[in-house]
Amino acid sequence: MQERHKNKWQYFNEQSKTTKKHVLPYIEQEIKITSDLNVLEIGCGEGGNLKPFLDLGCTCTGVDLSKGKIENGKNFFQQHPFKNKLTLICQDIYKWDNNEKYDIIFLRDVIEHIPDQMFFMGVLKKFLHEKSVVFFGFPPWQNPFGGHQQVCKSPVLSKLPWYHLLPEFLYKSVLKLFGESRNTIEGLIDIKKTGISIDRFERILKKQDYKILQKTIYLVNPNYDVKFNLKPRIQSSFISSIPWIRNFLSTAVYYVVTKI
Repeated sequence: MQERHKNKWQYFNEQSKTTKKHVLPYIEQEIKITSDLNVLEIGCGEGGNLKPFLDLGCTCTGVDLSKGKIENGKNFFQQHPFKNKLTLICQDIYKWDNNEKYDIIFLRDVIEHIPDQMFFMGVLKKFLHEKSVVFFGFPPWQNPFGGHQQVCKSPVLSKLPWYHLLPEFLYKSVLKLFGESRNTIEGLIDIKKTGISIDRFERILKKQDYKILQKTIYLVNPNYDVKFNLKPRIQSSFISSIPWIRNFLSTAVYYVVTKI
């Protein structure tokens, strides 16, 4: 149990460092982040992504389906000087009785786990006022590890790129062959069903009347800076202009959007 908590604390710190170094400055190109802002994270986990905003004195709310992650987060923030400006809630976003409007909403590595993203993007608008911005950061589905197969226990599968694009029955067979657990297999199949591409995400934005304020496609995910000491690299404009190549060579994409 202590080791599990230690791993959660490490992940919390990785999230916090990445958001402080890369996400927060990215959002600040559109909105100055000051202590009077109201910030919401959907799929907050333990709340590591919220910490840089809370450090600046923002009023922060995090929502997640996992009660365990929310409880861990509350423990992690116990000594924070602005802990009274933080609310962590275990709740289904679709059932949340909340009419609050937020200046900044962000989802980092979350949208690819949400079923029916078209419906979700419609629901999201109820939390936005006219000047709200929404940050999305996610690994596009066709990227080398878009299936999140790095969670596999097999040292081969965890480092093998693109095999998540196999037909589902073949994908399952490979996972079983290498001895992955039933829970891992079910989780990876769920991601296969909800994984989202750059093209489909932008179609959803257009259909749901969102405007793109910023967009950056990364060859090297900014999160790899903290995890692997690899500096982020933006994909070349030439590659980005060719979708069928771009989609397979993108490890992350960042967006800031607002409703029209």
